[in-house]
Amino acid sequence: MKTAHDYILPASSEWDIIIIGGGATGLGTALDAVTRGLKTLLVEQSDFAKGTSSRSTKLVHGGVRYLAQGDIGLVRRALKERGLLQLNANHLVNKEAFIIPCYDWFSIIKYLTGLTLYDWLAGKFSFGKSKFLSKKETLILMPGIKSKGLKGGVIYYDGKFDDARLAINIAQTAVEQGAKLCNYTKVIGLIKNNSDEVTGVKILDTLSGKIAEARGKVIINATGVFVDDILQMNNPLSKKIVRPSQGVHIVIDQAFLNTNAALMIPKTSDGRVLFAVPWHNHLLVGTTDTPLDAHDLEPRALKEEVDFILNTASTYFERAPLKKDILSVFSGLRPLAAPTNGDKNSTKEISRDHKLIVSAKGLITITGGKWTTYRNMAEETVDLAISHAQLKAEKCKTQNLKIHGCSAFKADHYLDIYGSDRKEIEKLAIELPEYNRKLHPAFPDTEIQVVWAARYEMAKTVEDVLSRRLRILFIDAKAAKLMAPIVATILASELNKDETWEHEQIIDFNQLADGYIYTS
Repeated sequence: MKTAHDYILPASSEWDIIIIGGGATGLGTALDAVTRGLKTLLVEQSDFAKGTSSRSTKLVHGGVRYLAQGDIGLVRRALKERGLLQLNANHLVNKEAFIIPCYDWFSIIKYLTGLTLYDWLAGKFSFGKSKFLSKKETLILMPGIKSKGLKGGVIYYDGKFDDARLAINIAQTAVEQGAKLCNYTKVIGLIKNNSDEVTGVKILDTLSGKIAEARGKVIINATGVFVDDILQMNNPLSKKIVRPSQGVHIVIDQAFLNTNAALMIPKTSDGRVLFAVPWHNHLLVGTTDTPLDAHDLEPRALKEEVDFILNTASTYFERAPLKKDILSVFSGLRPLAAPTNGDKNSTKEISRDHKLIVSAKGLITITGGKWTTYRNMAEETVDLAISHAQLKAEKCKTQNLKIHGCSAFKADHYLDIYGSDRKEIEKLAIELPEYNRKLHPAFPDTEIQVVWAARYEMAKTVEDVLSRRLRILFIDAKAAKLMAPIVATILASELNKDETWEHEQIIDFNQLADGYIYTS
């Protein structure tokens, strides 16, 4: 088992491939590269999956919406990757029933026809066959849905996962394979030779203030909505290639639908889709699609976005959720390809597929795409890097590579998200019985999970633990604030920090968490 000490960057180093960005794409690229025998370094300016990759709708899917847009190739590829993910990370990726409630007979015919094609495209990776549900069957499976005017429903099957947990497990897998991964290491400059070729990066350790340099035969810019920042380090005059689109989610009590199935609303007032997905014993509802001109590590939901989600939900829920019912609200930014003409305030026609570009000699940029296809994107990125830098490497091995934690054992236990690590956590709890207290009476999580996160999952702040290792901030922000002092004390002990650090961590986290508590 690798410990936190395995994620410290040496003062100066040389690598075959250096990846900037610790989201899904960057982590997947690191794993692909190291398993091909390439000496691999990944640096992330904050925590792994801090940005977009922890803020998804928690779906591992082919994309029903993309099928409606006619993007058959993307859907087929995503459905294959969905199947591979379920096999390789089955402790986190689960099959989920999705129900589309229909209030006219034409909708039943239309959606059943489209989803039959969706099933066919999945081939051997199918998660189950779509079928018609009567009104009675629909209400039995989803009793919280609005019954007035309901004709029936269509049920289909897709995947559900915990995005940030998967990111951490991919990072662990890459390290176990021999890669070097460092969070809280920000690239502050690119290193070039006399031929203007990018040959390395200057890195700031944001926690210690130390600066290091790393040389690489090829540099991968996998920074999501921040790709233009890296491109402008290379060329201050470079045009922006990404237009951020904000997606907002709210989390409410699962009792609003009282079901284990997910709700799919196929057409909202602005022509998009909306999901209500059971997640960590709560209900996650979203998302929106709002074009923005700026990017931020902590984007904030707009009032109109939350109103849109609540209004749409009230149309389909028997009991309409109100603002006071929101336990947490969070936003994520999608790195969509910047439009070159037409309506710059529309994201409907911007491709959701990824873009791979040789930005300069020695610098490759990967952007766009979706969580489900991260492995395929990584494979293509490393293929291009090998060709571009003439690296000696083996063929891709990730298609059948098990992700850290993959385990066939499941007992509907709160520690099952750790997969095979569950046994190790339980063993640690026996060794350290003083940490067997609950963090909060409403949640099953205990203090030993904080110890585990610090020792084996690269958690360095209270936010790392409560946002991405345990997900409490995304589920119930007020509860997360109550847990913060306990988490800070444990982390201070594990990381050898003083009381001043502990106090600052609590203040910082409370300020962050206030942005997840909806008050408008």
